[in-house]
Amino acid sequence: MIPRLRVTFLFMNVEAEARRVERRPVQWVAGWETGWIRRSMPVIDEAAERTKLWWGAAGVLALCGGARGRRAALSGLASMALAEVASNAGGKPLWQRRRPPAEWIPHDDVHDRPDSSSFPSGHTAAAFGFTGAVAAVWPAAGVVCAAPALAVAVQRVHSGAHYPSDVAVGAGIGTAAAWAVHRLPRLLRKVIL
Repeated sequence: MIPRLRVTFLFMNVEAEARRVERRPVQWVAGWETGWIRRSMPVIDEAAERTKLWWGAAGVLALCGGARGRRAALSGLASMALAEVASNAGGKPLWQRRRPPAEWIPHDDVHDRPDSSSFPSGHTAAAFGFTGAVAAVWPAAGVVCAAPALAVAVQRVHSGAHYPSDVAVGAGIGTAAAWAVHRLPRLLRKVIL
């Protein structure tokens, strides 16, 4: 019983320290009020909701990219699915972290945040998973996908839905999912054959 209390206490201290350290970056990003930023953030949020942006990108790749585009699209969608399962079904239930406090966010978007755990960012995991897997198959298309993936990550902090560490871990999960989708089939073939 005592070791479990120590672990719980350790995690509470880590979370409190992370919250203290991340207050300024959250306030800084959420405070960006440039006209084009304020206009583009809701558009990015809507496009990333329910992975619409990545399904659309997969459709464009599949329709316009020939066989390579279809492989890139399938890899991207598989990686996105793996990243979402890992972040939303794996990470969020394990670490129940509250969203950044509403008083840190100087705009009205803070009222449209999800009720689920903020850690890790599932939107960012999906974005980086899709982009990383596409880049492994077709590097030029991956570069094109990188800009909206980064925009999604920034938007998650700007809206007050996530801390920077939520986004960083989400990006890591997405990158790991892309690696797994790209490398595991080859490794399994070597083991089986």
